[in-house]
Amino acid sequence: MNTDPHKPPVPANELERLEALSDLDLDYTNLNGNFSDLTKLAAKVAGTEISLINLLDLHTQWTIANYGMDIDQYPRDETICQYTIMQDTPFEIRDLEQDNRFKNKTYVTDDPSLRYYYGVPLQLEGGQSIGSLCMMDTRVKDITPEKIELLKIIADEIVNRLKTMKAIESLKSSLHEAQESQRRVAHDIRGPIGGIIGLARIISEQGDENTLDEVLEFITLIQKSGHSILELANEILSADTPKRSVKLGNNEYNQLVLKEKLEKLYTPQAVNKKINFSIEVNHETSLMPFSKNKLLQIVGNLISNSMKFTPVGGRITVKLSIRKGEAENHLHMVVEDTGVGMDNAKIDEILDGKCKTTNGTSGEQGYGFGLALVKHLVDGLNGHMYIASRVGSGTTFEIVLPQAKGTE
Repeated sequence: MNTDPHKPPVPANELERLEALSDLDLDYTNLNGNFSDLTKLAAKVAGTEISLINLLDLHTQWTIANYGMDIDQYPRDETICQYTIMQDTPFEIRDLEQDNRFKNKTYVTDDPSLRYYYGVPLQLEGGQSIGSLCMMDTRVKDITPEKIELLKIIADEIVNRLKTMKAIESLKSSLHEAQESQRRVAHDIRGPIGGIIGLARIISEQGDENTLDEVLEFITLIQKSGHSILELANEILSADTPKRSVKLGNNEYNQLVLKEKLEKLYTPQAVNKKINFSIEVNHETSLMPFSKNKLLQIVGNLISNSMKFTPVGGRITVKLSIRKGEAENHLHMVVEDTGVGMDNAKIDEILDGKCKTTNGTSGEQGYGFGLALVKHLVDGLNGHMYIASRVGSGTTFEIVLPQAKGTE
């Protein structure tokens, strides 16, 4: 294991680990209620003052549930849990003050003056450690083997809940698609049935000249049946429309919702680095729904990358819009920064999925996978990624993702 306090550790399967975390498609802004009971239980089992459930992406440790410490996020390269995800077994530091990697960290030297750490990796079936269940205290602790086994069980339950949440979201999405299909079917049958009714009406109006009473009676029945089906279609449409105007689908955002989530997740990082961070939406299409699949991971990685390479006092602007097309709509997401920029060779490297690690403007350690991961996720959604940049003049990333017309 790396013991250099200035060089953060990186798992050998880092890209696969990040992909596995992205596949869960988690919204870090609203997970605490699903796991708060487990953090409290873990603290009670371990006998520690603090228990956290942390998920680590490329640059940030996201705390999705906490007990004893009010925290939402922390720079990954400053955390202890970055070492926990390096291994399959729990990671323990009995006295942080005596460990060269952590003794100068603010959480050791200042409030809350932590001394003890015990972390259990949160591991998926493929061997990817996406985060940790960690227990911390201001005093040295002893955790018995029996308690360690209980903590492992809690960690397994956390992973199971994460996977279950993903499965539930997929089921909700399938249900929503089925409801959309029902709405479209109802819409599609209106025209043909209306035509049948109109034809039947014309024939009925000409019935005085027709001596075939049986045919007239048959046409009358067709007209009545057609009216019944048309009324049913109207009921389906009228029942569905108000719901969509009030509530987005389970697998949908609009620009205002995405803006709110991105501001909540990344404004603290911008404030910490003294960067001007803003998000703009297109007001004409701001309420139009679109698929939320992987969006927080895609835009989040771009924002984190811009934070890394934009100096203090710089600016990062995110622009969201939807452009309507005949066959499909396109969601456009632009991230502009006033950072250090890059040359064409670096741009080609990124677009080829071969981005290498570099360090940020304030000494942040680079992991070399963020932009490669974004490219991978965008390709998986049949989208496109564009980069415009000049050395010393900032960078603009644009992501274009196709959206089915049915989400309009």
